[in-house]
Amino acid sequence: MFFTYLRRELRRRRKAALVVASGLALGIALVIVVNSVSSGMSQAQDKVLHSLYGLGTDMTVTKAAAAPKEGATGRPRFNFDADDSDSGQEQSTDRVMVRGFQTLAASTVSEVARQKGVDSTVGGLSLQVMKVSGQFTRGQFKQDQGSGAAGRGGPGGSGEPQGRVEGGGADFDVNSYSVFGTDVTRQDLGPLTSSKITAGRTFKTSETDAAVVVADASYAKEKKLALDDTVTVKGTTFKIIGIATPDSGDAAANLYLPLKRAQTLADAKDKVTTVYVKATDSQQIDAVKSTIQKNISGTTVTTSADLADTVSGSLSTASDLASNVGKWLSIAVLVAAFLVAGLLTSSAVSRRVREFGTLKALGWTSGRVTRQVIGEAVVNGLLGGVLGIAVGLAGAYAVTAVSPTLSAQLGATGGPGTGGGFGGGMMRRATSGKTLDIALSAPVSATTIALAVGLAVAGGLIAGAFGGWRASRLGPADALRRVE
Repeated sequence: MFFTYLRRELRRRRKAALVVASGLALGIALVIVVNSVSSGMSQAQDKVLHSLYGLGTDMTVTKAAAAPKEGATGRPRFNFDADDSDSGQEQSTDRVMVRGFQTLAASTVSEVARQKGVDSTVGGLSLQVMKVSGQFTRGQFKQDQGSGAAGRGGPGGSGEPQGRVEGGGADFDVNSYSVFGTDVTRQDLGPLTSSKITAGRTFKTSETDAAVVVADASYAKEKKLALDDTVTVKGTTFKIIGIATPDSGDAAANLYLPLKRAQTLADAKDKVTTVYVKATDSQQIDAVKSTIQKNISGTTVTTSADLADTVSGSLSTASDLASNVGKWLSIAVLVAAFLVAGLLTSSAVSRRVREFGTLKALGWTSGRVTRQVIGEAVVNGLLGGVLGIAVGLAGAYAVTAVSPTLSAQLGATGGPGTGGGFGGGMMRRATSGKTLDIALSAPVSATTIALAVGLAVAGGLIAGAFGGWRASRLGPADALRRVE
């Protein structure tokens, strides 16, 4: 009886049902589009940050660089001899310095690993190499014309030959590049994981102290380096075994060395600048961050969410709009749709006073009448959900098809002795921000669809509650008063 009456009433009141369903559909479609666009922006932001932290890395642990001691500049000094024997001879020297942060004891890696919520850790050493090379050239003395007599003690002469020194000087070139020491036994964490080996190979686990290096593709192209070529760092020759191309943005370093070799070059035995951390639960990253900061004093813990604050440009603006304006707009439209659906259902009940009064006179209870009204409203809500999902999917597909381009300005990162970036080893080569263009998509997840269905049912129940309350107050006498 319930379903028979329900089907008959919905067929008889198609226009009213369509109006209620359309209002709910608008709100549900807007929720789907906003959620899908927000998800797309989150993926775009992850792509932007991908070049700054390794895959699977949830956070990094570092120690802020200390201020230079009194009287010290914090800058490297280069000293060269410049006597006659050095004239025209090539001279060079290089300095290997820790980049960005103070070093931490290698035992910090194990200490962090013992903290609650930490799944795995690995240490890395970020270095900056500055090489100065060139030569001094001795100047040549040139005697002035007509100074011969004066030079022989003529009138006004001083007895000294008159002339000047021409030529000579110094011609030196400065080459600065970044080096990252990676733990070759744990290559599933750290910045090298954000690059793909496009030529050669990566490190073997046995090459903990081998004189081998993986070069960034851009750096290799700039310096005309290829596989099996060699590079010299502080007098040590390293063989290039692989070329790494970052998935997006800049690489974390120009050259990647085994951690032990990097520690030797920097005279930083058993030291790291960064501890890369993977949490056991990605939903508990903030709690893990607080635990590490509390139990390991003097350290700074940085998450990808912290780094996301450094991303600006149209991507950041659009993300803020989607998460703030879009969210509240969706809520406002849904509230309005629910209220309109409720009022329309209540109004429809008012027009059916004779019908419901007669049904009560025939023995229907108030509860049965209420259930009938709520049933009709829920069906209207589900119909609105179907329409809303269809419109929402169409809107999300349109966004993906158009793929509007958003720009992302990455926050500037520092050079030696400055902070910045996602961990010491995560700093990019550039000292100014880098702009990336990201194509926006709008993926729709099963969770979003489930949310839409839930909203449809909720809308129907709210509308049914309005109408059911009105219907439950009607009695047989109300139907008789409507008889003309």
